[in-house]
Amino acid sequence: MHPGPDDDPSAAGAPPDPAVNEHAGPAARPLGTVGRDHPYRPGNWALWRRPPVLIAFMLGMEVVAVAVLAISFRLSAVPGGRDWINFLILACGATMHIQLTQRQEERRRNRTKKVLIDLTAVWTFSAALILPVPLTLLVVFLIRLQHWFIARRPAHNFIFSSITHGLAGAVAHLTYGALGPHLLGQSGWAGFWQEAGTIAVTGLVYEAIQILYVGGALTLGLSSEPTLRNVLGSPADNLLEAVTIGLGAVTAILLAVVPPMVVVMAVATVVFNRLAELDQLQNDVRTDPKTGILNMRGWSESAERALERTARSGDQLALLMVDLDHFKWINDTYGHPAGDDVLRTVAQTLDEVTRPSDLVGRFGGEEFLILLPDIDEEATWDAAERIRIAIAKLHIVTTDKRGDPATIADRTTSIGVARHPRHGDTLDVLLQSADRAVYLAKENGRDQVCFAPDTPGSTLPGGH
Repeated sequence: MHPGPDDDPSAAGAPPDPAVNEHAGPAARPLGTVGRDHPYRPGNWALWRRPPVLIAFMLGMEVVAVAVLAISFRLSAVPGGRDWINFLILACGATMHIQLTQRQEERRRNRTKKVLIDLTAVWTFSAALILPVPLTLLVVFLIRLQHWFIARRPAHNFIFSSITHGLAGAVAHLTYGALGPHLLGQSGWAGFWQEAGTIAVTGLVYEAIQILYVGGALTLGLSSEPTLRNVLGSPADNLLEAVTIGLGAVTAILLAVVPPMVVVMAVATVVFNRLAELDQLQNDVRTDPKTGILNMRGWSESAERALERTARSGDQLALLMVDLDHFKWINDTYGHPAGDDVLRTVAQTLDEVTRPSDLVGRFGGEEFLILLPDIDEEATWDAAERIRIAIAKLHIVTTDKRGDPATIADRTTSIGVARHPRHGDTLDVLLQSADRAVYLAKENGRDQVCFAPDTPGSTLPGGH
C-alpha cells in the first residue's frame, strides 16, 4: 500500500509550487541551471516546501525505520545456502512479474489518484516469512529498484515508500519468528490452524506498518478533512491488499514445500495484475473522477437492480436528490478548485452518513442521488434530515482564487424525496418526482427536506 503516483504523501491535496517543476526537462530550465536545479538533488525536493509538521513526520519516521532496521539486522540469523536459493527464486519470480506487467502497472498507477495497492507484496511478504532480514531487504531493494523506472515519482516520495516497504518486511519477519516454532519446510501439518493464525497475525503487522507510515503522511498532507476512504482506500482497495498478502503467504508455503511451483505463482501474479487492471477499468467507467463515488451510469445500473429486487419483494424504497444551495457562489467567490473540494467533501460525507446498502452517486453539477432500499417513510425522513445537518456542519479547508488558505462552512442543502411506489414505479419517474421535490424545497426557502407531492400541485407532506 502506498500513495498514488500523483498524490505524493508529502503533497496530497496541496497546490503545486509554480516555481519548481520536478519533472521538467533541461529545456524547461534557464541555461546553466540544469545541474544545480536538478529535481532529484535533495536540496530541491518538493518535500521542503510542505508544512513543517509533515516534514517532521516523514523525516522522524524514516529515522525510526532506520533504527528498527539496524536492530533487525542484529537479531536476524545469518543467511545460509538454502536461504540464498530461496532468495534467488523469489528475486527471479518478482522480476518476471514486474517486467511482464510493466505497461499494465504504469497504466494502473497513472489512473490511481489516491491510495495505490502494491501488488508486489506477493513477493515481499513471502520473503518476510521465509528469508532472514538481510535477504528480505535485498528482495525489497531489487523490487523497488525496478519500480523506480515505472513509478516516476518524486525522489523523496519514492524513498519514503521504499523505507516503509523494507520496515514492514523486517518487522513482519521478526513477528513471525517470535511466534514460532513453525511448520514451513517441515513434514506434517498437525498444527495447520495455529500456523495459519500466525501467518495471519504477521500479515496484519505487515499491513499495520504501511498504514502507520503512508496513512500518517496522507492524513497530514490532505487539504481537506481526512476520511477513512482517502487515507486507507476503499473497501475494494483493502480487499485487494488482503488477497495480495494472502498470495504472498501461499508463495512462501510453495517455496518451503515445492520450490519449482513458485514459477506457477509468478505466472499467476501476472494474470492477477491484469485482472486488477481490468477491475480498475470497470470501476473507472462507473465512478465519477471528481468525487470518487458512482457516476450517473454506475448509479443507474445499480439502482435499476435494486428497484427490481424491491418490486419482487414488495419492500419499500426511497430516492433522495441532494442539491447544494448557492453552489455557483462558491465557484465565483473562491474559484472552481474550491468548488471541487466542496463536492469531494460532500461526497465523502454522504458515503459516511448512509448505510452500506444505500447507493450514493453524483447526478451532475452540485446534485447527488441516494437510493435507500428497504426503508419506511419515517426512517426516510430521518435519513434525509441527517444528511442535511451533516452537510451544514462541514468546515471544508480549501484555497481561494489567490491560492491562500480558506475555509467554507455553513452551507445549506435542499433535499427532494420520492418513494416507491407512492411517487413512481420506475427509476425515471422517481427521478422526476425527486427533482420536482427539490424545486419545491428551493421555492420554500432552501435548507430543507421536501417529499414529492402525490400529484403535481398537491400540498407537501412536510418540510424543514
